[in-house]
Amino acid sequence: MQDARIEIRIGGTGGQGLILSAKILADALAAGGKHVAQSQTYEPTSRGGYCNADLVISDGEVDFPITTALDQLVLLDRLAIKPSWPLLKPGALVIADTRLCPELPAGNYRRYHLPLSRTALELGSERVTNIVALGALVALSNICDRKRIEQAVRAETPRGFLDLNMDALKAGYAVHVQAAAGNNAEVNVGT
Repeated sequence: MQDARIEIRIGGTGGQGLILSAKILADALAAGGKHVAQSQTYEPTSRGGYCNADLVISDGEVDFPITTALDQLVLLDRLAIKPSWPLLKPGALVIADTRLCPELPAGNYRRYHLPLSRTALELGSERVTNIVALGALVALSNICDRKRIEQAVRAETPRGFLDLNMDALKAGYAVHVQAAAGNNAEVNVGT
């Protein structure tokens, strides 16, 4: 990591597993020696309302646990764009689902418009879109070691869903490469 403090948001709607994804990533980062503060915001509806899970990561103690300037943003639904966009740092990494976030505002950021939910559906369940997104985030940002994220996914996944989640994570590692090769993704740097 280049900065002493890195801020990440995974945004979408309730029921997409955003909080679980953030917990898995936080566990992997902590296992690698990072200090991590995790928080979430969600509407009172259990499914369908706006939800986000935020991480603040530091080599030392986290001095302020709330996100104020996002270095990385993962968008799994268009509902998360409006509340998240004002927090983007110039040059931030933005990963957005092509199906559920078809349009993004202009700005100075690195955009990866990827078929996250479509990839999950091809694996057999849209419910693993969060894990596909997590794999894409790790692959594009190098925020943590792949072995640590795999260990964290194994630790948080019920045995009956382990193979599906591991397949989703691996698909996430590769989705940006496959999408770019097949021209199924928009990969823009600054607009």
